[in-house]
Amino acid sequence: MSVPAITHAQAAAPLAALLPTRRGIPWQVKPAEYGIRPNAAMSRITDGFRSLIVVEEAGVIEVYANRPNDYAVTPESRVDAAGPDPVAALAAHVLRHTLPLLDAERAAETLRTDGPERALTDRMDALTEVGFALIDHGAHPASTVRLDGEGTEWTSTRGGQWWMQAIHPSAALNLAYCGPVSGLYGLLPVLLTPADGHAPTDAGTAFTRHLTDRFPQIRPLNDDEVEFGKFQQPHGWIATSTDTSTCGDDTPVVAQFSGVGPDLLLTAVSHLL
Repeated sequence: MSVPAITHAQAAAPLAALLPTRRGIPWQVKPAEYGIRPNAAMSRITDGFRSLIVVEEAGVIEVYANRPNDYAVTPESRVDAAGPDPVAALAAHVLRHTLPLLDAERAAETLRTDGPERALTDRMDALTEVGFALIDHGAHPASTVRLDGEGTEWTSTRGGQWWMQAIHPSAALNLAYCGPVSGLYGLLPVLLTPADGHAPTDAGTAFTRHLTDRFPQIRPLNDDEVEFGKFQQPHGWIATSTDTSTCGDDTPVVAQFSGVGPDLLLTAVSHLL
C-alpha cells in the first residue's frame, strides 16, 4: 500500500522570508524529512546550518526545531492559524527564542569538538555580521576593547551610545545603551514577548510608569530601574540616575540587554540607529 505524500505547509515560505540571511545563505523551503503527525502538512526550512519543521493541521501552525539525530516531538512555538498575522507571531518567537537556543547548542558542540578558538571565531562572526548590517544602514561602528572583552560601539542618530559584545559560550549578543530613553522605544517591542495578559500598573515612580505604560511586559524593580524577561532570553534592565518624580522622552538612561540572538538584531538594525 502506498504512503500518502506529505503536503507542503503553506506557512513555510512566508516564515522563511521573515528570517534574515546569515553567512550569505537565505532560508530555503525543502520537503520535511519525516512526518511528525499523520496527514499534517509539513515543510522544512533551513539556512544550511539550522533547520526548522513547519507543521499545519486543524487550524494550528507549529514550528519544531530540526536537530541532527533527534526526532522532534515538542513544538518550539504554536499559533492559531486564524489569529492576527500568525506567521509574524511565529517568526517573532523563532527569532527571540528558537534560533538563539539552536545557536547555543551548536556553539557548545563546536567548543567540545573543535575547541575554544573555533568557538570564539563563530562568536566574532556573529558580531561582524551585525556590524556590517549597521554600516549598510548608515552607522559608523568601531571595534573597541573594554575590561570585559572586545566588542563594537556606535552612536545613534538620537545621540545614544551603543555597545555590542558576543558572549561565551553561545553566539548570542549583549547590548549596552546610554542615552535618552526614547532611543529604546523602537528596539523594546522587538525584544519583548507579546503583551497578552499584561496590564500597566499605577505603582512606582514617574520613571517606571513612563516605561510600563508603554510596555506592560516590563516590571519595576525599584524607583529608578525596570526589568523584563527574567530567567529567559532575551532579558534586560533599564535604569536612570536622575530625578524619578518626572520623566520624558529625553530622560537619560542606561540599559543592558543580554542573550539577544544575532538573527533578531539583524531584523532590528533600524532601531539601533
